[in-house]
Amino acid sequence: MGEERETTITSSNHHNSLRFLELSLRLVATPLCAASLWLTVVDKQTSDSYGNVEFSDLSGLRYLVCINAISMAYSAASTLFCCFKCFDRDWILLIVDQLVAYLMVTSGSAVAEVLYLAREGERKASWSEACSYFGRFCDRIKGSLALHLAALLSFIALALVSAYQVFSKFEAPSVSTAKEAAQVEQ
Repeated sequence: MGEERETTITSSNHHNSLRFLELSLRLVATPLCAASLWLTVVDKQTSDSYGNVEFSDLSGLRYLVCINAISMAYSAASTLFCCFKCFDRDWILLIVDQLVAYLMVTSGSAVAEVLYLAREGERKASWSEACSYFGRFCDRIKGSLALHLAALLSFIALALVSAYQVFSKFEAPSVSTAKEAAQVEQ
């Protein structure tokens, strides 16, 4: 009886630790997404030679802004969702955590490509590099990308925690030998 109670207490502590980790990761992801979003949206620069540049001029940055807004809203909503235990929400969080992580990977890679082309240019396509003319703009986009990647790491960790919470409810399948399988068939 004492051993059973000890197992229950240990299991409860483990469950509470996971919930605390999950809530912490969700709380961290929200401001990271907000900061990346803000840094991208307010970023603009004017050059006497080449004119104006802002995030809305580049489709990769517009995509980053949209995904950051979605990620920030989901992170804030899921934080509230985690505080209330209305129903079993583990499957929903697992699916949406993974979806958001995938979207963040795609938007981060799109911005990395834009930033690479702005820094290096592409001679075959006759694109010259632009960061020497718009250095502050490029530096802010680099900062926004770093914040975005930190938020992505939070969502990857959240997806792992969510997966553990869902699949730890099930027992592992039993392994049977060929002899046992033959006995079951008879």
